Amino acid sequence: MSFPAPRRLPWLLLISLTIFIADRLTKVWVSTHVQLGGAIPIIPHVLRISHWTNDGAAFSLFADSTSPHAVRWGLVSFTLLAALAVLVGLVRLGSHFTWTTIALALILGGALGNVHDRIAYGSVVDFIEVHIFTYHFPDFNVADSAVVTGACLLLLDSLRSKEQASSIDDKQAAGGG
Repeated sequence: MSFPAPRRLPWLLLISLTIFIADRLTKVWVSTHVQLGGAIPIIPHVLRISHWTNDGAAFSLFADSTSPHAVRWGLVSFTLLAALAVLVGLVRLGSHFTWTTIALALILGGALGNVHDRIAYGSVVDFIEVHIFTYHFPDFNVADSAVVTGACLLLLDSLRSKEQASSIDDKQAAGGG
């Protein structure tokens, strides 16, 4: 007698919720412990915890717009539509743990973390500041990290062959890694 594979959707949504909570907690901590514009060195000349707000999109695109209200609600609308599309993908693919479903869970949690800030506060708190030699990478946050990690996983998964792309559940059931 064969039983259907258990749905993994609740676990995937738990990944999204974990990202959302970690993002909220870190942003609240930074907002209460680091003065706006200030920073705490972690690794001198390499990594600092800073406190900035971003009214625009990624890399502060549109931050200097002459219509910030339109930018804010345009970004909120776009993010909510994208999050809905990702959620639909998770519901449809949520029977297995795959690199794709894990990537979608990361993207969903990150998108919801940043859209929460845009709706509640009008801007997003960025606080991870990285310097590599003379290059200063734009400040980012946990939500941004989750979205970028998810996008990279999707890209890497799309480059794999069909045989390599079998679900993580199938590999674990077969005794593999």
